[in-house]
Amino acid sequence: MTVTVRFAPSPTGNIHIGNARTALFNWLFALKSGGRFILRFDDTDVARSRQEYADQIQTDLHWLGIRPDVTVHQSARFDTYAAAADRLKAAGLLYPCYETAEELELRRKVRLSRRLPPVYGREALRLTGEERAALEAEGRTPYWRFLLPNFDGDPAQPRRTEVRWHDLVRGEETVDLASLSDPVMVRADGTYLYTFTSVVDDADLGISHIIRGDDHVTNTGVQIALFHALGTQSPVFGHHNLLTAASGEGLSKRTGALSVKSLAEDGIEPMAVASLAVLIGTSENVSAMPSMEALATHFDLERTSHSASKFDPADLVQLNRALIHQMPYEDVRDRLARSGVPADRAEALWLAVRGNLDRVSDAARWWRIVDQGPDAAPAFSDEDIGFVRDAFDMLPPEPWDHGTWKVWTERVKEASGRKGKALFAPLRLALTGLSSGPELADLLPLLGRAGTLARRP
Repeated sequence: MTVTVRFAPSPTGNIHIGNARTALFNWLFALKSGGRFILRFDDTDVARSRQEYADQIQTDLHWLGIRPDVTVHQSARFDTYAAAADRLKAAGLLYPCYETAEELELRRKVRLSRRLPPVYGREALRLTGEERAALEAEGRTPYWRFLLPNFDGDPAQPRRTEVRWHDLVRGEETVDLASLSDPVMVRADGTYLYTFTSVVDDADLGISHIIRGDDHVTNTGVQIALFHALGTQSPVFGHHNLLTAASGEGLSKRTGALSVKSLAEDGIEPMAVASLAVLIGTSENVSAMPSMEALATHFDLERTSHSASKFDPADLVQLNRALIHQMPYEDVRDRLARSGVPADRAEALWLAVRGNLDRVSDAARWWRIVDQGPDAAPAFSDEDIGFVRDAFDMLPPEPWDHGTWKVWTERVKEASGRKGKALFAPLRLALTGLSSGPELADLLPLLGRAGTLARRP
């Protein structure tokens, strides 16, 4: 059997890092198993689904390094859902209901007052043909519920019925179908709910493993029953913990918080996002993985915690910094060119400044300092300005290389008697306008003697 997984976002907003966690768990599971990854857009909500969101989700997945084998849109599969619904109706497993929301709420309160579980009492099953016709004559259109297999002979007498599965993350799991209402599968307007379309698609597309957030655990009991009702074997399930903000607040596509798109625009590297999204909330240390293949060696569903994982967005910057500090020039060549760094100076600049960057885009600022000088004229004390002017008069002749800085500063040290911070800080300030930054031994050859002398105060 070929391992086949799916990621099933709704194109109603931009996916966030929590959604990326699910996509990456599935991608890495398929990668390690030599399996297939299906991108399925759950876009049956025509009113809220947008093509621009679907396009952005595909862009985000590609940016993360995920390459779907197949892309499917639920909005193109309504005939498939209709055929499956007709089969279940013919078998008596989808039954019509006519209650209004107000009537259902009243019944729920009555059951609670009688200390009964607030589940649907299957009153619609007791309607006669004449009663259904009368309700429809009033203008009521039925919605359709799935009859859970939690009774022996009389649906009005449900009994404890356990659905068990071995969860790839959580171990042995059990859901009692008697504790649940028969779920609505088809709305009165004829549209289908997620639980129904998801199972039909998973069966039709040959999904072997479903890896998703643990907010779907209860749904799994119903979906396993629905797989069986459709005459197919249910997939293997794994429910991972969810990511929350440091405050404990859940992430939402509607707010746009920590969307993959916004993180990419902010200069965060894809492997920083992937490393945090996959490793946080597991027994693995959260560290920056240089590639998806390296990340796969640290990925194990069984090492995932069962409780929600809080994270601080600042962690992404730390991971980003760690990746950049080791990033070879070949990986950033094109980005440096787009930011205006000349090709003949780009590699030397990158090797000089990468250890001081939070984002690759920060390199452009250092090129501007090298090419044009400090952003603002440095302010020196009276004592330091004289020292710096004398120091610039001692610059060695060209050619310059990595050793020029030491030759120059040794000469200045001997002439001035200064050492340590008193020696180096004013020179750094004159050359860069900043109190900290890359090693000046690396920057000085980029500046050249003429460029250095141009910074003499």
